[in-house]
Amino acid sequence: MIKKFLLLIVFFIISIFIGLIILYSQIRFDVDKIVEYKPRLTTQFFDKNGVHLGNVFDKENRLYVKYEAIPPRVTEALVAIEDTNFFEHNGVNIDAILRAIIKDIKAMALVEGASTLTQQLVKTMILTRDKKIIRKIKEILLSLRLESLLTKEEILERYLNQVYFGHGYYGIKTAALGYFKKELDQLNLKEISMLVGLPRAPSFYDPTKNLKYALIRANQVIKRLKTLGWINQKEYDESINYIPIVYDTTLSQNKAPYIIDTAISELKDDVEDLKTGGYKINLTIDLEAQKIAKDALKYGYDRVLRRDKHRDTNKSTTQSLNGAIIVLENNSGAILSMVGGIDYKTSSFNRARQSIRQPGSSIKPFLYQVALNLGYSTASNIVDISRTYKYNSVDNEEKLWQPKNYEKNFKGLVTFRYALVHSRNLATINLVTDIGIDILHKELQRYGFKNIPYDLSITLGSFGISPLDLSKMFTLFSNQGIIVEPYIISSLTNRYGQKIIFEKEENYIMPAAQTYLMTSILKEVVDKGTGRNGRVKNLELVAKTGTTNNNVDAWFCGYSPSLQTIVWYGNDDNKPMGRRETGGRTAGPAFAYFYRHWMKLHPEIPRKFIQPKEVFIQKYNGKEEVFTPLSNVPKSETNMEMQTEHLKNKNILF
Repeated sequence: MIKKFLLLIVFFIISIFIGLIILYSQIRFDVDKIVEYKPRLTTQFFDKNGVHLGNVFDKENRLYVKYEAIPPRVTEALVAIEDTNFFEHNGVNIDAILRAIIKDIKAMALVEGASTLTQQLVKTMILTRDKKIIRKIKEILLSLRLESLLTKEEILERYLNQVYFGHGYYGIKTAALGYFKKELDQLNLKEISMLVGLPRAPSFYDPTKNLKYALIRANQVIKRLKTLGWINQKEYDESINYIPIVYDTTLSQNKAPYIIDTAISELKDDVEDLKTGGYKINLTIDLEAQKIAKDALKYGYDRVLRRDKHRDTNKSTTQSLNGAIIVLENNSGAILSMVGGIDYKTSSFNRARQSIRQPGSSIKPFLYQVALNLGYSTASNIVDISRTYKYNSVDNEEKLWQPKNYEKNFKGLVTFRYALVHSRNLATINLVTDIGIDILHKELQRYGFKNIPYDLSITLGSFGISPLDLSKMFTLFSNQGIIVEPYIISSLTNRYGQKIIFEKEENYIMPAAQTYLMTSILKEVVDKGTGRNGRVKNLELVAKTGTTNNNVDAWFCGYSPSLQTIVWYGNDDNKPMGRRETGGRTAGPAFAYFYRHWMKLHPEIPRKFIQPKEVFIQKYNGKEEVFTPLSNVPKSETNMEMQTEHLKNKNILF
């Protein structure tokens, strides 16, 4: 009987041993998930000065930290409260297991855990949290294997980056920045103790919900450190009653939502793991410029609402009023700020990028630039008289078109400069007629315009374009003949430190001297033309206003010697704004607001435009004008007055 019993025991032991070998062979490669650790990581966005703008992630908000960057005090606190013998055992603490078994036997249930940090990591990443014997056996076997493959430091690095710290924070770096807005090396002992105490019950000890219990748990950590002799009495006294400031921040921490949305939109097709790859994306945005632009847009918006409130009508014309503003560097196209609406929370639709609106008279500088490049000069005379045009409608019905100036008058002969400074519609139409639609259309396409009409309605900006695309086109002037593609992403760095630099795209169109002629005219638009509301003291600014039919859209497009700004206002439902809501009156104040406040912040910015050497100044008809060899001093125009009188007295049909 004794022999049989002994044989039975031996057989049982051998069976268990064989079972363990079989089980181990089945699961031993499961630890590869920990060894080849590649967690989901949060992608971060930064402005041009390194200021954090926001995060994007998928399911797990995690910022990675290398072991070398983890302060020793964090490791000590974690080990003290969770696994004091971590650096001595081989993945399994036998003494702790025996103590747990005794307690479980007394309770006749699985009530006591004995998991080391290694076991906790295995359980978190590979196994379930079920309290079953087979799961515990797997946990022990995998922990022993893991310790044979990784160093203690590597295990701690994975643990502190993997575990959940409550409030949507995965990893201790994420939790430190989220709860305390501090990097790990800036934390004090109480803050460290609160963090390392969280993994046991992250939701319960979340300090944003249960600060009282979070402090109690932290004090347990501090007392344990004192008991072990790992902190002195002074450190204990300073920490035990200290209550840190805890922040209840959003997970994305998004300071510029329109910007982040734009960057994601541009990257998502090329970067498949954008939300899980842990990229650091540096943007061209300046957060201070973004704030000023946002305030500027709101400033202009409020002015319109006040006027609407005091109009002699019971019906509001601004119920869906909104706006957009884009600021970029003239010479690079780098976008410093982009605000796509008055309130992102109300509407995330980015009007700066996605809204297609008619540009109105803000198209005129491009029409006049074509004329300058054909030999017209700023002093050339243009006929400003009324004409009637005959055309056939869609249903082939003959109709008449009689365009008018905004002032409802005409002046006969006006100079090229005067016509654009005061945005004379009739003079512009006559100029385009003289140039020819075919030539004009071809040149505008060469500049980069799309979907432009092949008729005289082009003179009134009767086609759709987004503020961002119009901003690109205006770099023809602000960047002196070279159109640059506006861009918002400066560089992208992956989790391994490899960096990709995004280069600007540019297209040479014409010599700087020719566009300087336009700059000189548009400067006068701001000084004494339709753009007077955009003036800023001690800063040269140029701009062109734009107002579409029935005051549906209001534009102010201009630039300083260093920055270009496009401002747009209109109703989202495309209904007219107030009768007097023009580009100059509606959008001009926001334009000036931005430059005024930006100049206060950066008084070192260039204040005056530099004249290219090919440009020369000469008096013409008693007034100093700017000319170039191509757009030279006009020849005799003695017949022009006779022609004008003839046209004024005759209604011409084309």
